[in-house]
Amino acid sequence: RALERSAEAALAGRTALIVAHRLTQAVAADRVVVLEAGRVVESGPHDELRDADGPYAALWRAWSGSRTAPHP
Repeated sequence: RALERSAEAALAGRTALIVAHRLTQAVAADRVVVLEAGRVVESGPHDELRDADGPYAALWRAWSGSRTAPHP
């Protein structure tokens, strides 16, 4: 989390391309680009992609479901 806060401060007011493997980082982005097999399959803001029925929404559902599901 400290690294994410430092990155936010360093990038304030700048344009940057960030490759994120964590959905929590994608949430803060102005634009998320989803790649499959090296091709762009979706692009847009987090809220828009999360609410659509595409690959990003499926990833988000799987991730958020795993965070709320009870663990044995």
